[in-house]
Amino acid sequence: MKILISILMLIFFPFFTVFMSLLPPDPLYGIEYEVRVINGFTNNSSLPLVIWCASKDSDIGGRALQEHDDFSWLVKTNFWITTTSQFSCTVKLDRTRRSFDAFKVPRDIYRCSAFRKCSWLVMEDGFYFSDDEVNWKKEFSW
Repeated sequence: MKILISILMLIFFPFFTVFMSLLPPDPLYGIEYEVRVINGFTNNSSLPLVIWCASKDSDIGGRALQEHDDFSWLVKTNFWITTTSQFSCTVKLDRTRRSFDAFKVPRDIYRCSAFRKCSWLVMEDGFYFSDDEVNWKKEFSW
């Protein structure tokens, strides 16, 4: 009986190891999401889209985005699938300014889960969200 168990372990252990390596990272260590904000304006070459993002605990910083530039960062949840806080951004173009939650745990852990990507496209008529950067849905206007 011991020999049979040993043979089965030798046969199935490599398959088990490969299978486990294909699984996403262990939720005990948290899940990582990429948050990305893209300048989708078609003609603002003379005036950049200015963005500044921060959470309650950390200042991610900001950038001046020219056409099709992006600003991105990684957010990692913890064991309880939360982060220390939400990540908010302020976007400014000339005198127009708008703040929004770029990543908020209760809202985004499900809608960003397929690719672990939360993307925002800022355009002339508003802010669009996508989890795959192919299908965009308008979330709100300026």
